[in-house]
Amino acid sequence: PPEGPSKKKSRKHQRFMERRALLEQKGLLSPHRRLGSQAPVVGPEAGSTLTKTGGTTAPCGRKIPKPKQVVSPSLSPSASPDSIARHHSVLLSQGNGSSKGVRMSSPLLRPRKYVAIDCEMVGTGPQGRLSELARCSVVNYEGDVIYDKYILPELPIVDYRTRWSGITKQHMKSAIPFKAAQAEILKILKDKIVVGHAIHNDFQALKYFHPKDRTRDTSRIPVLNQRAGLPVRASVSLKSLARHLLQKKIQVGCKGHSSVEDAQTAMELYRLVEVQWETELAHSLPPRPPSPVIDPTTDSSHYMDDRYWPTDLMSSSL
Repeated sequence: PPEGPSKKKSRKHQRFMERRALLEQKGLLSPHRRLGSQAPVVGPEAGSTLTKTGGTTAPCGRKIPKPKQVVSPSLSPSASPDSIARHHSVLLSQGNGSSKGVRMSSPLLRPRKYVAIDCEMVGTGPQGRLSELARCSVVNYEGDVIYDKYILPELPIVDYRTRWSGITKQHMKSAIPFKAAQAEILKILKDKIVVGHAIHNDFQALKYFHPKDRTRDTSRIPVLNQRAGLPVRASVSLKSLARHLLQKKIQVGCKGHSSVEDAQTAMELYRLVEVQWETELAHSLPPRPPSPVIDPTTDSSHYMDDRYWPTDLMSSSL
C-alpha cells in the first residue's frame, strides 16, 4: 500500500532533526533554539541573524541566492525609488557621516536613483510665443553629463531666444527630432528621482508629467531659501541661490544659459540640503502600508525541503 502522508512527513521530520543536530554540532545553530518554540525568522528581521559560512554571508540554516543589489535590512528590495531615497536620507540623518550604514547605503542608492534635468526652449507659433524644446541636458548625482542634445521643435522656429537659451540656427543642423529625443529622455527619467529648478517648465516642454513624489524642485525647497537668508516661501531664481549658497556665478554674459551648468547647479543645491529635505518629506508623506509577511507557524513543513539547506551540509549530513 502507498505510504500515508503522516509517514512521509515523519521521515521528512527525521531528516530535518538530523540536519539540525549537525548544524548545532558545527556551531551554526544555538542548541536552545528549537523550531517548535521559535519560528524561523523571515522578512526584514532576517538580516540580524547573518552568519559567516565559508566566507559567504547567509542566514543560518537557509540557502538563499546572492542578491543582485545590496539593500539595507530594514528596506524591502521591491521598495519604490522614493521609499529608497527617503530611507537613505533617514540613514544619513541618524549617523555622523562615518557610520557603517551610511558608507554602505550611500554609493549603492544615490547614483542610480537621482538625476537632474534642465531644458532650453525656443519660440514657435504666432510671434514666437509658444515655447518648444530645443536642448535638453541630464546629469547624474555626481553632476556628470549623461544626456545633452539639441532638439528640433515640431513647429518652425520663429524666435531662437539666444540671449537666454543660447540656441542659434547653427545648432539646429545637428538637432534630432522632438519625438526621438522625447523617447530617449523619458527612458532615462523612468523610475528616477528627478531634480530641477522650476522643473514644471521642463516637463511641459517635454510634454510629460513626472510623479510628484519623485520630483525635487529646487525652487520649492524652503530649507534652501532659509539657508540663503531669503524669504522661505519666495520663488528664488537658480542664479540667486547659486550665488548665495554655492558662491557660484552662473547665467552670466550674453551668450545664453547652459542647460548642463543649470542642471549641475540644481543637483548641487539639492545635495546641499538632501538629508534635511528628504527627512521632512518622509514625515509629511503618508506612511506606506507594510509588506505582507508570511507567518511560518501556519505551515512549517516547507522549511524541511532540501532547497533550504546549504549544499555542503547536505552532502555531509546524509
